[in-house]
Amino acid sequence: MKKKMMIEGMSCEHCVRHVKEALKEVSGVHSVEVNLGEKSAVVELDQEVSNDQLIAAVDEGGYEAVEIIEL
Repeated sequence: MKKKMMIEGMSCEHCVRHVKEALKEVSGVHSVEVNLGEKSAVVELDQEVSNDQLIAAVDEGGYEAVEIIEL
């Protein structure tokens, strides 16, 4: 399963790395691809992960997840 997250607050490659690391720490996340230009992240999951868990990981990093779409 994949989910695409729209994320506000990213402005540089440091932000991209920070978001990627935060999402990879969530149990069940297999891989993360962050796109600074689109202000998005595509998260590939090994198991069911709630949107709330993904949002919390991004929010704790100082960014704002504004939308999640299942792919």
